[in-house]
Amino acid sequence: MASIVLVHGIAQEQLSADDLESDWLPSLAGGVRNAGHPGLADQLWPLRPDVPRPARMAFYGNLFLSPDQQGADTELDSEQLDTADEIAFQWLTNALDSTRPKDAGSARWELQALQRDRADAQGLGAAGGRIVDALDHIPWLSQAGLAGLARINKTLAQIVRYLTEPDIRARAIGEVHRHLDINTRVVIGHSLGSVVAYEAIRAHQHPLPLLITLGSPLGLSTINRRLQHPPAFPPRLARWVNLADRDDIVAARPHLAAVFDVNRPPTARFVSTYTVDNGARPHSPGFYLTKTTTGQAIAEAMNQFGTD
Repeated sequence: MASIVLVHGIAQEQLSADDLESDWLPSLAGGVRNAGHPGLADQLWPLRPDVPRPARMAFYGNLFLSPDQQGADTELDSEQLDTADEIAFQWLTNALDSTRPKDAGSARWELQALQRDRADAQGLGAAGGRIVDALDHIPWLSQAGLAGLARINKTLAQIVRYLTEPDIRARAIGEVHRHLDINTRVVIGHSLGSVVAYEAIRAHQHPLPLLITLGSPLGLSTINRRLQHPPAFPPRLARWVNLADRDDIVAARPHLAAVFDVNRPPTARFVSTYTVDNGARPHSPGFYLTKTTTGQAIAEAMNQFGTD
């Protein structure tokens, strides 16, 4: 069990919980320090052998790694491929809002080409798989480590398999539940991990002070209409903070509140208007974690005022 539970995103199948904790914890502590809470930052990093770890990673990446293969299993059926196309189309649409001229321009050109391909047909399927191919022409993907069509297909496959394969979904959510208890103060989910974290919290039986979602695709209609329960504010959650970089095409617009601010308890807070600037790596979990907004929210949830 842990005071802070971390939930990673896509394309981590070759790593482990320990690898990801080593990557995330310095940035987590850095965000808290940037927010003016050095005492709490020192508790988070570096780790001390005589003190229980305050933050643990809920690791589910190995669910996408087949025992007899070097990489992730990307075999999808026709229905799953249609879902991948839907997500790819929404990512391309998100890229239109990018502040980067090359990303926005490439997205505009690809979407216009797709419209031409579908001029005499109906539906996304008329593009014949071209939608996923089009993503490979968005420069942002190279900086996110997703360049190359095979890599994009593996990435989309993980999202699609989580949404469509009940065993993978249940096991991923189970990894989050394994770290949650009555003493958990904060859950942080990045990318696909924000979807896993959200679904785990919907079923969590204890009050939770804070959920932070970073670069979340929860706002994509392809994703939120396939959740286990209709989108709503988790009933035992006190505060939800959602952060998105405008150039992070994985994070959907509009803000999550437009979809998830439903049945929110009167005392609960939902802040989904934070737009951050992660520079050259808009989807980086580390860059999201170091932001003052992230660190301040964590410090408040950990009740550190006056102790730093």
